[in-house]
Amino acid sequence: MNAFTKLMGTAALGFALGAVALPAMAETPANMLVIANRIDDITTLDPAQSFEFAGSDVLRNIYGRLVNFDPMDLDAGYQPDLAESWTVSEDGRTITFTMRDGVKFHSGNPVRAEDVAFSFKRVVTLNKTPSFILTQFGFTPENMDETITVSGNTVSITTDKEYATSFVLNCLTATIGGIVDEVTVMANEVDGDLGNTWLKTNSAGSGAYTLASWKPKESVTLTANSDFYLGEPAMKRVIVRHVQESATQRLMLERGDIDVARNLNPSDVEGIRSAEGVEVLEEMRGRLMYISMNQKHPELSKPEVRQALKYLIDYEGMQNSFLKGAYVTHQNFLPRTYLGAVDENPFSMDVEKAKALLAEAGVDGLELTVGVREAQERLEIGQSLQNTFAQAGITLNLEVGTGKQVLSKYRARELDIYLGAWGPDYPDPHTNAGTFAYNPDNSDEAQATGLLAWRNSWDTGKLTGMSAAAVVEGDRSKREAMYHDIQATFRDTSPFAVMFQKIEPAGINEDVEGLNLGGAITAVSYWTVTK
Repeated sequence: MNAFTKLMGTAALGFALGAVALPAMAETPANMLVIANRIDDITTLDPAQSFEFAGSDVLRNIYGRLVNFDPMDLDAGYQPDLAESWTVSEDGRTITFTMRDGVKFHSGNPVRAEDVAFSFKRVVTLNKTPSFILTQFGFTPENMDETITVSGNTVSITTDKEYATSFVLNCLTATIGGIVDEVTVMANEVDGDLGNTWLKTNSAGSGAYTLASWKPKESVTLTANSDFYLGEPAMKRVIVRHVQESATQRLMLERGDIDVARNLNPSDVEGIRSAEGVEVLEEMRGRLMYISMNQKHPELSKPEVRQALKYLIDYEGMQNSFLKGAYVTHQNFLPRTYLGAVDENPFSMDVEKAKALLAEAGVDGLELTVGVREAQERLEIGQSLQNTFAQAGITLNLEVGTGKQVLSKYRARELDIYLGAWGPDYPDPHTNAGTFAYNPDNSDEAQATGLLAWRNSWDTGKLTGMSAAAVVEGDRSKREAMYHDIQATFRDTSPFAVMFQKIEPAGINEDVEGLNLGGAITAVSYWTVTK
C-alpha cells in the first residue's frame, strides 16, 4: 500500500445518502471510472454561468479552451489547447490566437475562431456571476464587436489597457474560458437566452468527454469523445455519484463499488492507509484559512498589536492535531503552486514575544470578538485562538453564526476579527493580490466589499500600487519577483494572519493510474486515467 502526494485545487459540498449498509457490487469495469463526490452545489453546466467547485470538475473535461493546463505537468503553467499559438501586439493590449486545425466539437462541427468570439461575447452578454473574469479586461456589450474580432483562423482580443500576458492567459484557463459550439448552442436558443437554459443540462464542447446526464444531487455521467484531438480517453465512461458521508465513501471504496472517494475526513483517510487494494492521494488546494483584524478598532490598528496576535496562533499545534491531514501551515496570500508563491512562514507560537509587543503598544488586557461560521474546523480553530490569546491577557469571544450571517457583518466592517477561508477565483496571482493587498479607496462610501483589505478598513498604502504594477508586468520572472516582494511586506504589516492552506485527501483504487485532481488551480482531468 503506497501513499503519494501531489499539489491541488478546491473540493465540492453535499447531500446525504447516510452511512447505511450498501448492497455488495462487483468491481467497476476496466473502462469506467466511478467517483464518489459531494456534487449538490452544481446549479448549471453552462460554462458561462457555472461557478461551483463540482461543476468546474465536470466542465474541465467537456470544454476545450484557447489555453489550458497539462494535467501531467501543472507546474508548466498554461499551454496551447484550441489555440496552437498566439502573438501580442507592441502596445501589449491585443493578443491574437491562431486556432489549431482539425479539432471538432462533439457535434462534428469544426472548432472555429468564430466559436471563440461567440463564446466570449456570450459571457459578456449573459453577465452571469463569473463574467467578471473576462469583463475585468474592459469588455462590454457595447464594445465587444470591436474588442473581440475574427480574421480567418485567428481570433483577437483587445483589452482596455496593457496587462501582463500571463494574467490574461491564466484567466482564459478558468471554467468561463470554455469554448462552446455556436451552431449547436444557437439551434437551442429560447427567447434570446443564447442557449443558457439548454446548456444547463446539455453540452456543446470539444473536450475529452460529453455530458450524458446530470441528475441533481444524484449523479453526473460523462461519455468519452472518440474524436478528442489528444486521443480517445481510456475511460469510456465517467460516473460521479453524489455521496455525502465520508464513512459511506470509504465503505464503497473498500468494497470496490467506486474507484475514487473525494470527501474523506482524517479518520477515514487513516483507515484507508492501512486497507488492502486502496491508496491515498493528497493534493494541495488553493483555499486558505485566515484571520483578519478590523483597522477601525483602536487597538488592532496598532502595528505591534497586529504582530502580537500573529505570534499568539498555535499553527503547529493545530496542524498536527484536529487539522492533521486537512490543512498545512501557510502564511502567505498566494497558495503554493501559484506564480509568485513563497514558502516563508516566519510566525510561530511565542507568548513572550507577543506580550512584549503588546506592552510596546501600551496594551494591558484586551477583549475582542471574532466572527466564526458554524463549521467544526472553524469552531475548533476559534477555540484554539481563545486559549492561546488568553495566555497574553486577551479575552476572545466567539460570535458564531451561519456563513451568511458572519459574512454580512464582515462585509459591513462590524467584526473585530473575522475567521474564515478564501479560495482563488482563477489561476493567476492577481486573484488574491487584488483582494488581500489592493484597496484604492478605503472610505466607507466605496463599499468595495469584494476586497478583503476594504472589509478590514485597511489602507494598504504602497501595496495597492505594487499590486497594480504586478498585474501589468509583461516579464513573467519579474512579475513573479514582484509578488514575492508584495507578500513580504504584507506578512510584516498587514492586519491578516494567513494560517493554513487546504489539503484534500482522496482515496483511490490501487489499479487507477494517471488520476490528477488538479492542483491549487483546480484543473481536474479524467482523460489521463487508466486502470
